Amino acid sequence: MICPPFKLSPVFKDYIWGGDRLKTDYGKNSELSRIAESWELSCHPDGESVIADGEFKGKTLTEFLKDQKQPPVSVLIKLIDAADNLSIQVHPNDEYAKKEGDNGKTEMWYIIEHEPGAELIYGFNCNITREEFKARVVNGTLLDVMNRVKVKKGDVFFIPAGTLHAIGKGILIAEVQQSSNLTYRVYDYGRTDADGNPRDLHIEKALEVTETAPPLKPYDRTECEYFRFETLETKGESLYDTKGLWSAVLVLDGEVKLGGVVLKKGETGFVPAGHDKICLKGCGKLITVHE
Repeated sequence: MICPPFKLSPVFKDYIWGGDRLKTDYGKNSELSRIAESWELSCHPDGESVIADGEFKGKTLTEFLKDQKQPPVSVLIKLIDAADNLSIQVHPNDEYAKKEGDNGKTEMWYIIEHEPGAELIYGFNCNITREEFKARVVNGTLLDVMNRVKVKKGDVFFIPAGTLHAIGKGILIAEVQQSSNLTYRVYDYGRTDADGNPRDLHIEKALEVTETAPPLKPYDRTECEYFRFETLETKGESLYDTKGLWSAVLVLDGEVKLGGVVLKKGETGFVPAGHDKICLKGCGKLITVHE
């Protein structure tokens, strides 16, 4: 039996740089005072999606896939609201991440909204040595060699593992990434945690995994060995070709019906493997993700 599409319930994270736009503009309900990240699709043990409706309501996505004898989904999809600057950070590749018991983390960002003048950090603006990288981390001049990029709505940034990066204040993004929760922070603007202690940095690990050459342009790659990403604007009725593979649909604006599931702005639906085409009805702007 081919299982019909269903809606996913997200997992929320309240990191100190988060805001309230996911509550006020995207309908996320949480008792948390802020929502920094909404994990829309996840099989990661640090926060697993739960099926929100239908026959399998209440099961985690991992449990559903195991029951259906399908492999775990190795992609994680998030909405991220950066009310403040994120730390400058880097993620390891698969080989290095295995030592930590996790996957590597290559990711992609889609800029949904931003405040005027908002920018992000994407790699270095010049070639530097690993020794200079470490020295600048220690003496506080790392920002001088960071590549700053002004953003605009609809921009796409592909961020391979090993790329030093940071989302800037006032940016709301959709992130598609490998299923991983490994982050090595190298600079955090002197912020402290809830107990008043400086947040942990992971400088030695970051030095081992960071690519110190400037990133290649253009930045807007939407397909890699781990996932494929597309944006769609639908009006009326159309057939969505999933090619028999699993697929996720995140609604950025409007309202659509995915098979028999109604998805509103900020909601994510999952199409299990086995479907060739799924009917899409309604009017909306969507992100679709495949493995």
